[in-house]
Amino acid sequence: MPHGTGTPGPAPLLVACALGIERLALRGGGSGGTAGPVTVLRTGMGPAAAAAAVTRALTDDTMRYASVIATGFCAGLAPGMHPGDLVVADETRDAEGRTECAGAELLAKELARVAPRRVIHTGPLVGSDHVVRGAERSDLHAAGALAVDMESAATLRSAVRAGPRPVAAVRVVVDAPEHELVRIGTLRGGISAFRVLRTVLPAFVEWHRSLLLPRR
Repeated sequence: MPHGTGTPGPAPLLVACALGIERLALRGGGSGGTAGPVTVLRTGMGPAAAAAAVTRALTDDTMRYASVIATGFCAGLAPGMHPGDLVVADETRDAEGRTECAGAELLAKELARVAPRRVIHTGPLVGSDHVVRGAERSDLHAAGALAVDMESAATLRSAVRAGPRPVAAVRVVVDAPEHELVRIGTLRGGISAFRVLRTVLPAFVEWHRSLLLPRR
């Protein structure tokens, strides 16, 4: 696939997260692969900031054909989820529609390899423009969503609007129905989620590399 305006080369991978602490975890995790350049982009919080940052990044010639992964922390919606669980989206949803994710099964398999002790959930990831709690959390789960965050849906929608490309979303649960952030144990849950996020980048690189392989 073309890379920028020069000679053909592997397409880059753009990994988008909202928070500085998420970027710190990702940059400390290493890439462990040779699928082409990997850029970790801090977008800022909320769907508007995520959409603007990703759209701007993909206008650069070197990023025109980039695959995009949205990642960071999330709130789990399903009973029995725990801080440190991983959520692999098969689609993202919000008020503006749905975006299908590429290679969710492959991504889950690679995450199981790099984080073998972690529970991995695969299903819809819903976007919100605010922190979701209580009854609203239950309503979103009843509608089929596994987890909620504020940036993934906007990130992936903006990425595909900028041009056809593989997109995906992986989130680490930092709070869940039985482990809400306002409760005692928040710090422990946050540390657990941070440690898990440090492990995921090699799985992202392998997902990206596999998608670039010629189809047989």
